Amino acid sequence: MNKQDRIYVAGHRGLVGSAIVRSLKRSGYENIIGRTHSELDLKDQAAVRAFFDEEKPDVVVLAAAKVGGINANNTAPADFAYENMAIQCNVIGAAHDHKAKKLLFLGSTCIYPRMAPQPIPEDALLTGPLETTNEAYAIAKIAGLEMCKFFKRQYGDDFISCMPTNLYGPHDNYDLKGSHVLPAMIRKFHEAKVNGAPSVTLWGTGSPLREFLYVDDMADACVFLLENYSGEQHVNIGTGKELTIRELAELVRDTVGYTGTIVWDDSMPDGTPRKLTDVTKLHSLGFHHKVDLPEGIRLSYDWFRKNVDNARM
Repeated sequence: MNKQDRIYVAGHRGLVGSAIVRSLKRSGYENIIGRTHSELDLKDQAAVRAFFDEEKPDVVVLAAAKVGGINANNTAPADFAYENMAIQCNVIGAAHDHKAKKLLFLGSTCIYPRMAPQPIPEDALLTGPLETTNEAYAIAKIAGLEMCKFFKRQYGDDFISCMPTNLYGPHDNYDLKGSHVLPAMIRKFHEAKVNGAPSVTLWGTGSPLREFLYVDDMADACVFLLENYSGEQHVNIGTGKELTIRELAELVRDTVGYTGTIVWDDSMPDGTPRKLTDVTKLHSLGFHHKVDLPEGIRLSYDWFRKNVDNARM
């Protein structure tokens, strides 16, 4: 990559894409291209081809995807499978045909097997059954990872992939029907505090272990990989640290300043029991995260309070 490259960030307004744009700009890349969904439907192959014909990006970052939590994945599996595979096929195929010199595809650690070894190494992919609550999304994202590998293997394309852990931060999704656990907690505790509610009900038992990465750390890792990595194997991006969902809830509650009680609804699913990434490969390449969880939650809640009227709710 060089500073004059035309860099297309697909999904540039979302949690992940907006953070990658911020990181690229911090690193001196100014020639960044973005399109909103209303301007370019990535599921429309003809529209994607026309966009690549017009813009001719040198570098592509595929951060656009249909994402959501357990409820969203459980209720719309066909949508998660179809929409993600359509987006991936169209963008990766167009990047190949237009001879983009670099592409970064973002997967997710939830596509590893449900009972993968812990911490999860990169080579655990496709070694066991998936978590049923997000199986459709996982299958689609696995297809994207493998597609990048196959284009590299057959054509020599410099298409790389990374596997971020659970992300949070500015521009997150706070819609309780489709959000992930941390932003959902921030919204629930904030609204309970504002309304004086005596308790907040959360899903599951609180026992699963999870790892969380501040989205700007993830973005810096992506730019680092774009500049320094061309391997066939995907790279985990995480902190290598974990805590229980119950501990997370208490941390978010204290950050928000809510003083009521937490009620756990154990009739709702917990999801994967544990999901911690092995970040040995990322560390060996020379990258380490900077923002630890307490600071990241504080930054996220500060952003939410300032943007509550415009946040995705």
